Amino acid sequence: MAVNAPNTQQAAARSPYGLALSVLASLFFMWGFLSVLQDILVPHLKSVFDLNYAQSLLVQCTWFITYFVMSLPCAFLLQRIGYKKCLVIGLVVMASGCLLLLPAAEIVFYPLFLFALFVIASGITLLQVAANPYVAVIGAPETASSRLNLVQAMNTVGDTIAPSFGAFLILGRTKAGTAAANTVLSHADKIADARSVELPYVGIAVVLLLLAVVIARLRLPDLGNATRRVTTAERKKLSLWKHRNLVFGVPAIFMYLICEIGVGSLFINFVKSPEIGNMSAAAAGAWPLTCLWGGMAVGRFVGAWLMTFIEAETVLAGAAIGAFVLLLTVVLGTGHVAMWALILVGLCHSIMFPTIFTLAIKGLGSLTEEGSGFLIMAIAGGAVADAQGWIADHYGLQLSFLLPAVCELYALWYALSGSKVTHALEPEKLTAPT
Repeated sequence: MAVNAPNTQQAAARSPYGLALSVLASLFFMWGFLSVLQDILVPHLKSVFDLNYAQSLLVQCTWFITYFVMSLPCAFLLQRIGYKKCLVIGLVVMASGCLLLLPAAEIVFYPLFLFALFVIASGITLLQVAANPYVAVIGAPETASSRLNLVQAMNTVGDTIAPSFGAFLILGRTKAGTAAANTVLSHADKIADARSVELPYVGIAVVLLLLAVVIARLRLPDLGNATRRVTTAERKKLSLWKHRNLVFGVPAIFMYLICEIGVGSLFINFVKSPEIGNMSAAAAGAWPLTCLWGGMAVGRFVGAWLMTFIEAETVLAGAAIGAFVLLLTVVLGTGHVAMWALILVGLCHSIMFPTIFTLAIKGLGSLTEEGSGFLIMAIAGGAVADAQGWIADHYGLQLSFLLPAVCELYALWYALSGSKVTHALEPEKLTAPT
C-alpha cells in the first residue's frame, strides 16, 4: 500500500497537467510575441527619433534591465500569493504597458516609449518567474528540460509570427519602413510613423486582458504551502550558493541573452545592408526575421524530442558549438552566406534558454522559486546587447557579432562542466487545482 500511494497520487494529479501546460503555452506565446516585437521597434524608433545604433538599442536595454530590477520582487510576490494570481497580475500589467504606448505615440516622446516598455517587461518578468519553474516541476524531474523546451516552443511560435505582424502593421505602414535606404524623412513623416504602433498594441492589450480573465476562472494545480515557502529556521540551513548548477547557471542565462538579443536586435540592419541582403527594412523584417525565429520554434520541438533519449547537457553542448561556428561565418562571410548563417543561429539558440534554466534549478527543491528569481534576473543580460550596438557604431556592424560568438563558449563550458548538480534537495510537489 505504501509503495502504491505515490503512484495513486501522481495519477490523480496527472489529469490537470495537460490543461495547465496548454494554458501556460498561451502565456509563453504572448510574451514571446511581445519580446520579438522589440526587434521591429528598434529600427522603427531609430528612424522616428534619428537615433544611432547604441541609442536605438536603449529599447532592448530598458526591456532587459527590467528583469534585473523586477525579478527578485516578483519572486517574493510569487512566494506570497502563489502561481495563479501572479499569472493574472502579470497579464494585466502587460496590457497596461501596451496601452501606455498610445500617449507615447501621440506626443512622440522617446522616454515615454521606454517607460511603457518597462511596464510591459515588468509583467513579462512576473510571468517568467512563475511559469518557467511551474512547467519544470509538474512532471518527472528527468524530463523537465524536454517539457520546458516543448512549452517554450510556443514562445518561439510567437517569436516567429511577431516579425510579420510588426513588419505589416508597423514598418509596412510607415514612410521609413517602406522607403529606400538613406531616405530623409520630414517632421510630419516622423509623427505619422510614430503613431503606427497604436493599432497593433491596442489589439494586443485586449487579448492580454481576455487571457487574464480566462486564467482567473480556471482551476489549476498549485505548489503546496509546505513546499512553496521554507520556514525561517529551515531557511538558515539552506543556501542557494551550495547549488553549483545554479551559481554557474545565472551567468549562463546572462550570456545567452547577450547572444539572442544582439542577434535579433541587429538582424534587420545587418540583413538589409547592401553587401549582405540589399533589401528594405520591411522586407528584412518579414521572411528573413521570420526564418530566424521559425528556426528557434522548430529547434525547440526537435530539442524536446531529442531530450527524451539524449542528455540535455549533450544537446546544449552541440547547440553552443553550432552557434559559435555560424557566428564566425557571419563575421567573416559576405552576401547570402553571411545572411543565412545568421538565420541558422536561431536553430542553435532554440534550446539554450529552457535547457540552461532546467539544468540550473535541478535539485533546488523548496528553493526553486527563489532560484528562479535569480535566473530570470539574469535575463538582464539582454541589456548588454547595447554593447554590441556600441561595437557596431565604432568598429562595424559585421564585426560586432564577435561578442555573441565569445558568449557561446561559456554556454559550451556550462553544458560540459558547470551544470553538474550539488546538494540536491527533495523535489516540490503539487496540490489539487485551485
